Amino acid sequence: MREAALEAAQAALAAEHAAVYGYGVVGGRVGDGRVAEATAAYDAHRARRDALARAVRDLGGKPAASAAAYALPFPVPDADAAVRLAAELEDRVAGVYSDLVRAAEGPLRREAASALREAAVRAVRWRGSGVAFPGLAERL
Repeated sequence: MREAALEAAQAALAAEHAAVYGYGVVGGRVGDGRVAEATAAYDAHRARRDALARAVRDLGGKPAASAAAYALPFPVPDADAAVRLAAELEDRVAGVYSDLVRAAEGPLRREAASALREAAVRAVRWRGSGVAFPGLAERL
């Protein structure tokens, strides 16, 4: 169980690194009316990233480092694309947190469930609609 939790925590950490990078792009392109929302999401992902790095160490692992850059899933030339990117980032983060919920136990599992819920709520805010099972949509 501990090895599965470590692997899932590392995957969540990698997703948080990518989300922090992605929100840098979102913040630079999103319209003025949503800058505060993008900033809040950026800060939330940075906090989750830092907490996951501690969790990985607590599980006996060495936290994965951030890449210098990440490939975006599509070009982001304007505010509409930035909003789509933010929703995509949240969907991806929710997916890895659903894996961590399955693999972890105790406080780490509770934190993963909380992070999954937060990502799902942010995705709905960005997209304007939700999915039946956040974090599992790509598996259907």
